Amino acid sequence: MPTFHPLRVAVIGAGAFGRNHLRVYRELEQAGEPIQLAALVDINPAVAAEAAQKFNVPVFTTVEAALAATQLDAASICVPTTHHANAAAPLLTAGVDLLIEKPIAQSLADADRILELSREHNRIVQPGHLERFNPAVTAARRHLFKPMFFEGHRLSIFTPRSLDVDVVLDLMIHDLDIVLSFAASPVREVRAVGLPVLSPKVDIANVRLEFENGCVANFTASRVSTERVRKLRFFQPHQYLSLDFARQDLLMIDVTAASKFIPANPNPAQIAIMEQLLAAQTQAAAEPNQHPSAGLSLKKIAVEQSEPLRLEIASFLNSVRTRTTPQVTAEEGRAALALALEINETIAEHAKRAGI
Repeated sequence: MPTFHPLRVAVIGAGAFGRNHLRVYRELEQAGEPIQLAALVDINPAVAAEAAQKFNVPVFTTVEAALAATQLDAASICVPTTHHANAAAPLLTAGVDLLIEKPIAQSLADADRILELSREHNRIVQPGHLERFNPAVTAARRHLFKPMFFEGHRLSIFTPRSLDVDVVLDLMIHDLDIVLSFAASPVREVRAVGLPVLSPKVDIANVRLEFENGCVANFTASRVSTERVRKLRFFQPHQYLSLDFARQDLLMIDVTAASKFIPANPNPAQIAIMEQLLAAQTQAAAEPNQHPSAGLSLKKIAVEQSEPLRLEIASFLNSVRTRTTPQVTAEEGRAALALALEINETIAEHAKRAGI
C-alpha cells in the first residue's frame, strides 16, 4: 500500500453545507484517513466561532488570510453560489484542489473562469453533485443500457436556505446532472414553466426535455411542498427502474408482456403508455415481488447504503492523492449549469407570454 502525507484541507463557508463538510472531514481524519482539517473560512465571526469550537479548527475571515497562514492541498467551497468563482480563484492560483458545492457557479462566465484557472494551474475541480454518489444511483447505473423515458420529482418544504438561486439551480440541477449522465446524448428541445411562490425567484418548476437520441425526460422541482420527495423513475427497452434518493431504494420492473409498447425510440403515444405504467408502480411497491399488471414482475435491487456526502468527499480526496480525473468533472458541472440556465430562460419566456 502506498503511503500519502496527510492532505491539509479547508472548508470555505460554515453554513449548513459547510458544517456537514467539516463534520465529514473530521470523521475521516478520526477514522485514520491521511488528512488534516487545517482551516475554516467564513466572513461571519459568530458562525465561524461556533463552527471552530465544535470542530476544533483554525478560523480565518478570508481565503487570502488562510493561504497566508497555512499551506493547503484541498478545499471544499460551500459559500453561496454567487461567490463560488471569487472564492475559487485565489485557491486555484495557490495550487489548491477544489470540491465546489453545486452548482459550480452562478453563470457560464464564472464557470469558464474556474475551468480556465484549473487548467492553467493543473488543479482538480470536482463539482458537488452529491446524488452521483448516492448508492441507489450507483446501483441503477449498473443496470443502465438504453434509457428512453425519465420522470423525476424533487420536492422540499420551504426553508430560507439557498434563496440566492431559484429552484432549478437549487434542487432540479441534481436530477438534470443525473439524467445528462444517464442519457449520454445532447439535449434537443427544452420546454419549461415555473413560478415564484414564497420568494422572488422561481420556487416551483416543471420541465420536459427531449434528447437527440429520442430519450424524453420530465422533471418537477418544488421548494414549497408539504412533503419531501426525491425520486427518479425511468424506462428502457423491456425494463423500468424506480429510484428513491432519500431511502436509497431501487426497484426494477421487468416488462415482458408489455415489451411491444417500449421501442428504442418511443413516439408520444408509446410514451403515454409508459406514463401509465409509471403510475401503476405505486401500487406495485406496496406488494413486493408482485405487480397488478400481467406480465410485469417487480424486484428490489440490493443497495449498500451509505452517506453520499462521505462517499463524495472520499472520492474527491482520492482524486487529489492519485491525481486522477474526479468522478464528476468540472466540464460535467458546467454542462449541468448550462442546461439549468437554458431552462430558466425558457421559464422566463413562458412567463412573458403568459403575462405573469
